Amino acid sequence: MVEYRIDRSSGVPAYVQIIEQTERALRMGTLRVGDKLPTAREVVMATAINPNTVLRAYRDMEQAGLVELRRGLGTFVTRSLARPGAEDDSPLRADLTDWTARARAAGLERADILALVTAALDAYDNGPHSDTPGDRERKEEDA
Repeated sequence: MVEYRIDRSSGVPAYVQIIEQTERALRMGTLRVGDKLPTAREVVMATAINPNTVLRAYRDMEQAGLVELRRGLGTFVTRSLARPGAEDDSPLRADLTDWTARARAAGLERADILALVTAALDAYDNGPHSDTPGDRERKEEDA
């Protein structure tokens, strides 16, 4: 089950953080089709945010086709975002884990690592590899 963490200092609305964390868990395979999300009450208790904020996130995810709200039963995952290479036992994940450990050992903080990864992705996406599978759909959604 996913455990939501709300960073009040990030400037990102709490409902967006819930959606992003859910999408990340779906991409990583932590959440799978059929899994139940925590109840709104459980999220409120863990994060001290307004229940309407949680409900908004869940409604937005339902509209996006990621989850289904079943009255009286809860909210269930209906679609996976996982791609090959994201599994816990994948070689790509192991390489990234090793790289992250080296970056931390070099004194980089989380924000520094995220900035490096984002810059590398931006450079890759703007280079000769801009038609990477998966990004095409995102570009169409952004248009």
